[in-house]
Amino acid sequence: MDTPIGTIAVVGLGTMGTGIAEVLARAGHQVIGIDISDTAARRAVAALESATARAVRRERITERERGEAIARFRTSTELAAAAGAELVIEVVPESYEIKQRVFRELDAIVSPTTILATGTNALSVTRLAAESLRPERVLGLHFFNPAPAMKLVEVVSSVLTAPPAVEAVTALARSLGKEPVAVGDRPGFVADGLLFGYLNQAAAMYEANYASREDIDAAMRLGCGLPMGPLALLDLIGVDTARTVLEAMYAESHDRLHAPAPVLRQLSDAGLTGRKAGRGFYTYAEAGSQEVVPDALTPKDGGSAVAGRPVRSVGVAGSGTMASGIAEVFAKAGYDVVLAARGQEKADTAKGRIAKSLERSVAKGRLTAEARDVALDRITPAGSLDAFAGVDLAVEAVAEDLAVKQQLFGTLDKVCRPGAVLATTTSSLPVVAIARATSRPEDVIGMHFFNPAPAMKLVEVVRTVLTADDVHATVREVCGAVRKHPVDCGDRAGFIVNALLFPYLNNAIKMVEQHYASLDDIDAAMKLGGGYPMGPFELLDVVGLDVSLAIEKVLHNEFRDPGLAPAPLLEHLVAAGCLGRKTGRGFREYARR
Repeated sequence: MDTPIGTIAVVGLGTMGTGIAEVLARAGHQVIGIDISDTAARRAVAALESATARAVRRERITERERGEAIARFRTSTELAAAAGAELVIEVVPESYEIKQRVFRELDAIVSPTTILATGTNALSVTRLAAESLRPERVLGLHFFNPAPAMKLVEVVSSVLTAPPAVEAVTALARSLGKEPVAVGDRPGFVADGLLFGYLNQAAAMYEANYASREDIDAAMRLGCGLPMGPLALLDLIGVDTARTVLEAMYAESHDRLHAPAPVLRQLSDAGLTGRKAGRGFYTYAEAGSQEVVPDALTPKDGGSAVAGRPVRSVGVAGSGTMASGIAEVFAKAGYDVVLAARGQEKADTAKGRIAKSLERSVAKGRLTAEARDVALDRITPAGSLDAFAGVDLAVEAVAEDLAVKQQLFGTLDKVCRPGAVLATTTSSLPVVAIARATSRPEDVIGMHFFNPAPAMKLVEVVRTVLTADDVHATVREVCGAVRKHPVDCGDRAGFIVNALLFPYLNNAIKMVEQHYASLDDIDAAMKLGGGYPMGPFELLDVVGLDVSLAIEKVLHNEFRDPGLAPAPLLEHLVAAGCLGRKTGRGFREYARR
């Protein structure tokens, strides 16, 4: 296995196999593309010709380099063509029977030193290796789609894999300009292991009619900065593929979070497998198209049939970062704002924080000096909630403590005029429990902003079973006026974003607990393979481990799912006072400021 990797065979010329072949040929390797279908082989050649032509037009390669890459790629319909390869990468359908047959046949064809790599993202590499005569040369080499663009490659070792084989393909991946991540053998590996659990929960959330497909997708794009919402991503991956991966994960983990949501089976059995079929969670212009077209589930334009209440003035209760940010949002949108805190000094300090934020916007050219002054003049700091007597909308942004919020709403009930809308920014507490602290629960609603409020576009609008229709309409209208995107959800723990985000973060922690992969490799895998703006451990340290633990406890308490129990490692770090960046140490250590 010390033989340099020059010639590489790619078995299976579907989308992934064709993409891998392109990467290898453009990097200077002799590539043999093998597929039982002559049509697939011709398509692969045409795809390489087309991709390299685009690269020439964009001046990324020369015409000569294009010709050389095409010349390095040849195809065959016979597995025997792999005889001279130093590495074979199989990317055939996700079936043990098919993949094991390929490996058995390759044993009789290739050299004893040839490395055999499976591109599976769902099946056991160990089980596949056990079928080979030389299991020490079998490993996983999991590229991500589209292979030419995606940087991540998961290098998967089984207990049988020889270290030289791992070293050889790791070096190869780096030479291709990829970022190899070393992982152990379990279904989904790192990136898909975390990603598909999250996708499955999103499908279950949609199936339960908790939120619309559009709102679920918008919430995760705008609330977490993800490139795609989970349901749109399921359509892109293929609903049937997702179901296969989840079934493999569940067979090993027996974790209910991995048990495929029934809607995935229903869509798969009906042939509604996503973009490739022209219909999945969404409907597309045609099979293979990315253009979403309206269908029976598409929200109707025109907004609510119920008129909202007029809102001219807003009260914001609190003096922290969130309260200041929300007050800034309303003031910039033209509302008169009363910013109330526990004491005039705290309120003045909060307004000072807003002034600095507005000044930064001016310095960056996002706001004029005149607009800054006008916005700041609209904010009146107050040392008591009594100043809310005339506001049309009161928004609280105080400590995430039910007793504290209930006491505050009891005061708002007495202070605010009849007809005023009372909103809580809670991210995890039951809104109805807060509403019941008032004599007018029909006027109470959740209005969950995301931090930093001036920058984040999402607001989760949480109505309880008691919330009046015109209160709901009011908040949606106000969200539009302050240029935020409202998503509707019911009053249950985590709403949309936290209910999907924190189980994913918890599962990442469990991977580290089990010594399955390192912090750095998991973070890299999710950024490079999933398109996440931050890895899970980066995000946990930014959010705060104490905050994360509190949310995970709320989710576990509400849904009673063992898979949602907070990872012991998170509890231990919080108990040790390692809360993330704010304390200088969380999952990583940070320089003290």
